[in-house]
Amino acid sequence: MKLYYTPGACSQAPHIAAHELGLPVEAVKVDLAKHTLPDGSDYYKVNPKGYVPLLVLADGTSISEASVILQYLADQKPGTIAPAFGSLARWKMMELLTFLATEVHKGFSPLWNPATPAEVRKGAVDRLGTRFDILAQTLAKQPYLTGDKFSIADAYLFVLLNWTKIHKVDLGRWPALTEFQSRVAARAAVQATFKAEGLTK
Repeated sequence: MKLYYTPGACSQAPHIAAHELGLPVEAVKVDLAKHTLPDGSDYYKVNPKGYVPLLVLADGTSISEASVILQYLADQKPGTIAPAFGSLARWKMMELLTFLATEVHKGFSPLWNPATPAEVRKGAVDRLGTRFDILAQTLAKQPYLTGDKFSIADAYLFVLLNWTKIHKVDLGRWPALTEFQSRVAARAAVQATFKAEGLTK
């Protein structure tokens, strides 16, 4: 399998999952600013959507969207970092992944655009805050989003929370979130992913 990624982007979540599972995934770095691959070729020819992540299987089948790739990788070793497919717990996991994708991940969209007016930026940060309230309530009671065990949802949330540093969003109101960040950052798979993506100091 090949995982097309950009350091620190949402593709980092499946990258972490692959390391957690010990899967033989070839990571291919994408320059999103130029939409090129390490050999200079056009990434759009690999993925017409133009963004990451993209997982290409051995038979050439492509799978996109972070929340879907996370589940595909998890199902290579069922019951490890995601509940069994078809179980109620898996439906709850899909609910959680969708919330992260549509309410948190997409909530950052205005912040990536330097032309976003200050009042629009403030509105986006305020809306993210209401989502952080919900997540913090859960993480104040347990170490991970679904309980005592690390899951693909935790990998996804960890990456999204790291974007707050880039956009200078203060997480001081949510100590449960900053404690979660530290807990996940200490995992061997996360450290391995940082190293692979060239993000270690």
